[in-house]
Amino acid sequence: MKILWILLAILAASGVVILSGFGIRALFYRAVDKRIECFQSDLITKQTAEIQQMYHQMQQWRHDYRGHIQNMKNRLGDAQQDALSRYLDELADDLTQADTSIQTGNVMADAVLGSKLSIAEKHGIALNIKAQIPPNIPMHDVELCSMLGNLLDNATEACDKLPVQRRFVRVYIGKFKGQFYLSVQNSAGQVHREKGLFRSTKPGNHGYGLFRIDRIAKKYGGYINRQYEEGVFATELMIPLMEQSM
Repeated sequence: MKILWILLAILAASGVVILSGFGIRALFYRAVDKRIECFQSDLITKQTAEIQQMYHQMQQWRHDYRGHIQNMKNRLGDAQQDALSRYLDELADDLTQADTSIQTGNVMADAVLGSKLSIAEKHGIALNIKAQIPPNIPMHDVELCSMLGNLLDNATEACDKLPVQRRFVRVYIGKFKGQFYLSVQNSAGQVHREKGLFRSTKPGNHGYGLFRIDRIAKKYGGYINRQYEEGVFATELMIPLMEQSM
């Protein structure tokens, strides 16, 4: 009888330990999710500010461009006025019809990519971009833009640590084997690995961006792969596409 009570006590204690473990794990993930939510909010705020700045610069450039055209038209000589006037009018029409250079099929993604790649270009980073986002991706636009923004921020910051002639970022987004496929490759110097996993070297965010990307991939039954080889860091993401209704 005594042995039975001892066994029951051991089982009860084990149950308490197991339940406590689950409770601690749940609290941990709740805390991490809250941190990620704050990180994502900060990231979206940053991206919004970058996009607004980019559009403001475009509007200012268009205004100045039209002013230059008008000034040149006013200074034309009578002999060549008609021909040059038509030419400058055509330039003005082209400017009016100009659209964003990034056209993925997703307006929010276009804005984020345009903003981030504009920043990368200013940092002297060679860019190679091919992007077409399928319409039936399961991710919400906020998740997609959060992921794109974080990946491109990481790529730009890695390139900034290298000489200008070695800086490059390659982005490919499309459909591959019935899945959403995203690949970001960038030149990189030293990378940080911990227990076989790549970790962010950025101060302050403690890798929440990478963790967020991993959670998105897991949420939609996707696959993510990170590799570093010969000065190139690559991230690949694949997520099953939703079935399109007939």
